[in-house]
Amino acid sequence: MRTIGRTGIITLSILGALVLLGGSCVLTYNKLVRLDQAAKAQWAQVENTYQRRADLVPNLVETVKGAAAHERETLTAVTAARSRVGQIARPEDVTTDPEAFKKYQQAQEELGGALSRLLVVAEAYPTLTATQGFRDLQAQLEGTENRITVERMRYNETARAFDTARASFPTSIVAGLFGSRFAEKQYFAAKAGSDEPPKVKF
Repeated sequence: MRTIGRTGIITLSILGALVLLGGSCVLTYNKLVRLDQAAKAQWAQVENTYQRRADLVPNLVETVKGAAAHERETLTAVTAARSRVGQIARPEDVTTDPEAFKKYQQAQEELGGALSRLLVVAEAYPTLTATQGFRDLQAQLEGTENRITVERMRYNETARAFDTARASFPTSIVAGLFGSRFAEKQYFAAKAGSDEPPKVKF
């Protein structure tokens, strides 16, 4: 029976180490892919809820227009904000582009603010707020705003899980090897000034 020499043992040890290292890299890569896909899926949910809101806007504007035709400035602001949201050119994955993500979030916040002003204006018209159509649209819009908040929170959680794994050792080495394939995800942040309590005046 032939025995393995010292050179053979060293060769087998090196091969074994390479197999273990390769297996570890594959597992780490697959983990990053899984977390990346989870973040992308959650981002799609955020976009779905934003799209639902955008789809409600024309109906809401038309309903208010009939009862509050002279509130042109508010109606125009809502329509313009909705249009800007649709015109933003987004890269393939906006979640990894800080500048594009910031523009996207600003446009969505602008639309949300315009819708809030529209609802405040609409509340001043009792005949409008008494109609079932307006109440239904208002309820759908409020529900959509709640969904947006939930989906943004869930997206932030999946993005944080991805970014944490990506920055952890030794995963950071594998992520670094693939460059932009595993770029850091962006987070939704609170609007500036939202940390200050609202001033109530009587």
